[in-house]
Amino acid sequence: MIAVPEPGGDPSAESPADGELWSRAAGGDDAAFTELFHRHVEAVWNHAYRLTGSWATAEDVASSTFVTAWRKCGDFDPVNDSARPWLFTVAANLARTHGRGERRWRRLRGAVRLEVAHDHADDVTDRVDGQDTLRRAVEAIRRLPRSQRQAAELCLLGDLSVAEAASALGVAEVTVRSQISRARARLRHTLEES
Repeated sequence: MIAVPEPGGDPSAESPADGELWSRAAGGDDAAFTELFHRHVEAVWNHAYRLTGSWATAEDVASSTFVTAWRKCGDFDPVNDSARPWLFTVAANLARTHGRGERRWRRLRGAVRLEVAHDHADDVTDRVDGQDTLRRAVEAIRRLPRSQRQAAELCLLGDLSVAEAASALGVAEVTVRSQISRARARLRHTLEES
């Protein structure tokens, strides 16, 4: 994993809100951005892992998310004083971009027909409990219609509340609930078939 927040004390008791930290970071305060990073890195990494099913890719996506946040900290205003919805949206976009690159690479590799020796480590990796189910679920989520996919990524995979997701997506909470319900039904049907 990328980093672990530093131990000690109750962070909510003395830590400023994300909005204040973001404003200070936009003004060049490195310590404020560092605090935002430590506050959200684990959640962003977990979200990226749920989207990609790969530890290494999740680490790349989480790192890129915070690089993007650093570059755009002057262009962003936190939703409900929380940076997490925006960070999750950036991570989801980066994960999708990475997935497209992976699919292109697989197609190219298939067209070239290289002779590759069988790697037994791949067999062991494929047997890890839950890995196959996670991959199928992530693939099923990728095939959902855009509005359902976004709601599922933010609420089901990203652990955002319906209100936070609605705010991040710019829609009503009832719309997000409806999209999540439809996404769950489609996912259940898809996963039962396979």
